[in-house]
Amino acid sequence: MTQWWRPEVHADRRPALMARNRIRSGLRAWFEARDFVEAEPAVLQVSPGNEAHLHAFATRMIGHDGVAHRMYLHTSPEFACKKLLAAGETALFAFAPVFRNRERGPLHHPEFVMLEWYRAHAPYDAIIADCAALIARAAEITGATRFRHRGVEADPFAPFERVPVAQAFADHAGINLLASLRDDGGTNRAALARSAREAGIRVAQDDTWADIFSRILVERVEPQLGRGRLTVLDRYPVAEAALARPCPDDPRLAERFEIYACGVELANGFGELTDPDIQRERFEAEMDEKQRVYGERYPIDADFLAALALMPPASGVALGFDRLIMLATGAQRIDQVIWTPVSEAGGES
Repeated sequence: MTQWWRPEVHADRRPALMARNRIRSGLRAWFEARDFVEAEPAVLQVSPGNEAHLHAFATRMIGHDGVAHRMYLHTSPEFACKKLLAAGETALFAFAPVFRNRERGPLHHPEFVMLEWYRAHAPYDAIIADCAALIARAAEITGATRFRHRGVEADPFAPFERVPVAQAFADHAGINLLASLRDDGGTNRAALARSAREAGIRVAQDDTWADIFSRILVERVEPQLGRGRLTVLDRYPVAEAALARPCPDDPRLAERFEIYACGVELANGFGELTDPDIQRERFEAEMDEKQRVYGERYPIDADFLAALALMPPASGVALGFDRLIMLATGAQRIDQVIWTPVSEAGGES
């Protein structure tokens, strides 16, 4: 969005921005009424996160000795929040500014706000229930009876539909995802590639299993989610677990879920993994993939892995606050609901 500061542009945007403030106050009150503690995670971190396809902003921190150390603006407050769980907090939330490079569009912005919260000693079903209550509360505050985006509608007050990822692949792509998973959670790239081609989905020669999985999800599955009511896409393959623990009843799958409304991803949550050795293996594999694809890698936060050993069983979620505001206000672009959108690159020299 260019020249958002012009009075006539601001006048058009202001109703949504004021709604944003009301929703933030309402959601904060919801957490405080349930004895959550609000945290303010530091933005500057030694590692921005370790997902292969997330891109960070880097900077230098110079000490009194003049020595510079490479630092990053975090892509999520997750590491900091989980360190607080290890420190003894049991229920916490944060409205955290986060930063992601290479991301700009109707649903993406290089700086945005992530609403993240955690419950110690709670199943991830409890976090899903929280999401339902908070999304409905946002709609109540704006008076929205339906969410609408690009011609698709969803009732924010209706009970969520809960669909396992494997079922969604079968329903919307005609693909048996579990046939490409080994008993230990490993993946069979050839099996998934064959199924994808049979379904008319492009597969490149150098695509990994994860690449093919992502393309099927984005092209065939996500557009069908959150129609009529919100969808919880649940039980991801453990190969896509990120920081989630395996499902106790099936080692091929993980306690990871995402929530969709009108085809828009709103939240990504986990039953949290607390095994530092497994988490290190996942991080290293992700950074190997980033190196292969993009020619770079990010450091692994050793303190975070050490904190995992002290962290209690917990569940947590990251909800895209700006996207929720979009849907609750009827905005079509994320920059319409951000107070001061980041200007496009370029300016006077």
